[in-house]
Parts: sequence; C-alpha cells; structure tokens
Amino acid sequence: MKKPFTFYRIAFYILGCIFLALGITLSTRTGLGVSPIISMPFAISYIWGLNFAVMTFVVYSILVGIEFLLKRPNYNLADLLQIPFSLVFSILLDFFGSIFTMIYTRLWQNLCLLIIAIIFTGIGAAMMVNMRLIPNPADGLAHTIGEVSGKGMGLGKNIMDFSSVGISCLIGLIFAHQLTGIGIGTVIAMIGVGRVIAVFNHFFKNRLTDYAFLSISK
Repeated sequence: MKKPFTFYRIAFYILGCIFLALGITLSTRTGLGVSPIISMPFAISYIWGLNFAVMTFVVYSILVGIEFLLKRPNYNLADLLQIPFSLVFSILLDFFGSIFTMIYTRLWQNLCLLIIAIIFTGIGAAMMVNMRLIPNPADGLAHTIGEVSGKGMGLGKNIMDFSSVGISCLIGLIFAHQLTGIGIGTVIAMIGVGRVIAVFNHFFKNRLTDYAFLSISK
C-alpha cells in the first residue's frame, strides 16, 4: 500500500507544479496582465531588467518569512520546505520562460493564450493543494492568514490577491510611472483561476485522492 501511495501522490504533485509554472509563464506572454500573485516579481523584473524567475524566488521567500512570523512558533516540515520548493519552482519558470518566447499582436490571440494560461494555472494549483504536500508559498500564506483571522482560506486568498495587485500598482506608478503587469488579464485571472479549480475538483479531485490513497486517510 505504501508504494503506490508514495508514487501517485508525488507524481500528481510534481505534475501540478509543472502545470502551475507553465500557466504562470504563459500569462506573462499575453500582454494583458499577469496573475495577481506573480504581479510583484513581474513588475520588479520588468522595471529593473532583472530575471523574472529569480525575482519570483525572492518574493516567495519573503512570503514564507511572513508566514513564519504569523505562525510562530507552530512551524512544521512542510512550512520549512517551502523555500527549497521556491527555488525549484523558479528554475521551472526560467526553463519555460526560455522556451515560450512568443509575442502576439492581435487581441484574440492574447485572449486565447490567457485562457490557456488560466486553465494550466488552475489545474496546477488544484493538483498541488489536493496532494497535501509542500504548499506553494502564496497558497501557504493565504491559508495561514485565513487561520489567523479565523475566516478561512477564502479570505486569505482574497487578501493575498488584492495586496499583491496593490503593491504591484504602487511599484509601477512610483518607479515606472505606469501600471506594470496589471491589466484586464489580471482581473480575468483573479476570477478564472478559482473557477477552473472548482470545475477541476468537481470532476477529478476524488479520483486523484483515491489514486494517491488520501481519501482513506481522512
């Protein structure tokens, strides 16, 4: 029983991580605005010409630090492993960024790319969360905010999204005198990713957790 549990759980988690990184990378190519949670590293990397993947690692590490402050002293191994996860995730972003370099000039093309990006992002996030292993630092902090406030992860996710977009707007306006990485695509992603997660979980969550032997451990 232990062998298939380990294999499927890790396999689904890794696949989810790949999908999430792919979705995030594609969202940066639309020109319509990136997902809220990566708007900060995107704005910083765009304005100062820095590597997007490296900035994502830096921002994610800061999010982990904030999570530690909120949870102290109740840390666990999954919390600590978020930092090496951020490093691996940034490498994935850099890899996909070097492959997908396309730039489209027509609105319908960028809208199609945005839809694809949202689908991959939602599926990837759902698969990672469902496997209950190392949380994405953004999701980990959202969960912690929900616990600390006593209002649940939904509120934590909203706080994270609005805070990320707000900080990104300030960075862009102060240092570039324009909004950087924030657009209609950001708003669509805020709504669309959650809907993709809901639909994916409706049809596939039980199957995935059964394969990973998670449903029997409730």
